[in-house]
Amino acid sequence: MEANNKLSRLVTKVSTAPAFLQSFLLSQLFGRAVKFAGTAGIQIQQLNFQQARLVQKNRRKVQNHIGSVHAAAMALLGESATGFLVGMHVPDDRLPLLKSMHLDYVKRATGQLTAIASLTPEQIANIRNQEKGEVTVQVQLLDEVGVEPVLAQFVWAWVPKKRSASN
Repeated sequence: MEANNKLSRLVTKVSTAPAFLQSFLLSQLFGRAVKFAGTAGIQIQQLNFQQARLVQKNRRKVQNHIGSVHAAAMALLGESATGFLVGMHVPDDRLPLLKSMHLDYVKRATGQLTAIASLTPEQIANIRNQEKGEVTVQVQLLDEVGVEPVLAQFVWAWVPKKRSASN
């Protein structure tokens, strides 16, 4: 798949770095662009045109009162994984916006969390080719023992950066 916006070109460029540096470089770039994610210490393990895999370690900064990753940090992790993935496909003349998120907290999390978000070829084509629209992105949030403590989906929209005269 071809890089078609600033973000995807940057990710493609980072993918030419040695493998051991790629996660670090992407995480640093992301953390600087999205300050809250940087503060939380979200790490990008994998990012390509079809899938994003991000990790939130169970650090003191993001813990709740029972010592696990806070609900808000779980939401941030899911938003980051889906948003980064959608952002890879939104053309530069459009703006990606989080429209809604739905999270069901069903179990207590153990240790660090991994978010895995994926897009289908049809979803990617819609994001790239429609001037404005929306896409529902499921994200799997897994703790370190393989339990899915949160069931989550995020709805992302995209609109032209410049409003037309009729709006």
